[in-house]
Amino acid sequence: MKNYFMENRFSLMMVLGILVAMAFGVMAPDHAAIASVFVGLNTTAFPVNPQLTAIAIGYKNPDIALIADKALPRFPTAKKFNFTVYSAEQGYTVPNTNVGRKSEPNVVDFGGTEMTGEVMDYGLDDVLPNDDIQAFESMPKPATGGPIDPQSLSAMMLTGLIELDREVRVAGTVFNAANYAAANQQTLAGTSQWSDYANSNPLSALLGALDSTLIRPNKVILGQQVWTILRQHPKIVNAVFKTPQNSGSVPKEALAELLEVDEVIVGAGFINTARKGQAPNYQRVWGKHCSLIYSSLMAAQAAQPCFGFTAQWGTRIAGAVPDSKIGLRGSVRIRVGESVKEVISAPDAGYFFQNAVA
Repeated sequence: MKNYFMENRFSLMMVLGILVAMAFGVMAPDHAAIASVFVGLNTTAFPVNPQLTAIAIGYKNPDIALIADKALPRFPTAKKFNFTVYSAEQGYTVPNTNVGRKSEPNVVDFGGTEMTGEVMDYGLDDVLPNDDIQAFESMPKPATGGPIDPQSLSAMMLTGLIELDREVRVAGTVFNAANYAAANQQTLAGTSQWSDYANSNPLSALLGALDSTLIRPNKVILGQQVWTILRQHPKIVNAVFKTPQNSGSVPKEALAELLEVDEVIVGAGFINTARKGQAPNYQRVWGKHCSLIYSSLMAAQAAQPCFGFTAQWGTRIAGAVPDSKIGLRGSVRIRVGESVKEVISAPDAGYFFQNAVA
């Protein structure tokens, strides 16, 4: 088995290298492959392995790269769920509250629209030949550390793909003008784009947008390309440092304090947009846009409006089942998945800047 390890050491090192690259957002998988889920699965109930489930739940890409759970936080629901949306005017129109000495108070009627939803299943499989598993088990290992066993490595890699797929869905939802009220969005062009340092004024634009929504946003969501430009904009730098600056850069915390929001969130993940077999084409998951949203799980649970949330049924699962059809000595099929649904519940609680930078 020592010879086996030596002969395959470069392959093992490449696999671990890919895992590290994915974890830091440097490398992303083929998105078309992500959509090919649940292919060739048998109909037997899939057992959940507690050890692998722990890995699937605990494994996270760096927060600086993937921000889906911050943008649309997870909210536990049933597989099929309902929520009610009340029109904004009901909470802002003041009726006549005067009551005569022998009169009845005016009666108001609150009406809402019941919305129904159902989580969707997202999952991926990996098939490991028993030959590979047995070779690893027979391989000499150091007392501490050492290579990751193939099943755990597979669960970690699959989890990374599941998270990246969710990141793409959330970015496409949050950075979608159709999910905002018509009055709460701008498409920037030319000198109004924040990359035009001489003519644009992003500070004024952001402050004006924050003041214009019925529910004041508490989070600013930016694509990495927008953040790189915005943090160096002279008007932002001057406002943070309170003195004219020829150049400089501000941290996210300083911009959050300047705008009086809870958090500035930057999406830095990459995705390969090329089709399978073509040369890789790595693009940012979050584009050149900026969203201001009010997001709070406590608000959602207390029937208060929030821009959006993620309905989640159960927890992320991982498991393994024998597959006798593949490999001379059979294989083990590893599966990782989750049941979620991204929901936009209050478009009035958000503001969208499309094409914030050139």
